[in-house]
Amino acid sequence: MARIKLVFPDKVLFSTTIPVRITDVNYGGHVGNDAILSMLHEVRVQFLQHLGSRMELDVFGTGIIMADVAIMYQAEGFYGDVFNIAVGVADLSAVGFDLMYRISTQRDQQTITIATAKTGILCFDYSIRKVAKVPAALAARLQ
Repeated sequence: MARIKLVFPDKVLFSTTIPVRITDVNYGGHVGNDAILSMLHEVRVQFLQHLGSRMELDVFGTGIIMADVAIMYQAEGFYGDVFNIAVGVADLSAVGFDLMYRISTQRDQQTITIATAKTGILCFDYSIRKVAKVPAALAARLQ
């Protein structure tokens, strides 16, 4: 079976920490894939706020919409872990970009990479329900 391969970019534009809650843990005793995706959503909003945007419906004059997501799991996360989530950008185009995420935690004085992920983001005009161009102010902040 073919596996996805994601490579986190060299440049980190933002990072934050998120503690693993008991509600993030599934029946297998580790962080569930749904919890990881929810954390990516939270980090995306924090990243946009860091860039100077208050909400996803108006990111420097346009909305954004998630076109795809990929998560490459590399280790288990557990209740009590504090995830450090770094954000980078790849594949900036005229209408979108990929947000890249590296999720890691510290255990036994070692950094453990839990997952590498990406969300494909398109700029989107919600008033006409069509893809829009990346605003120049956003593109400048993403480079």
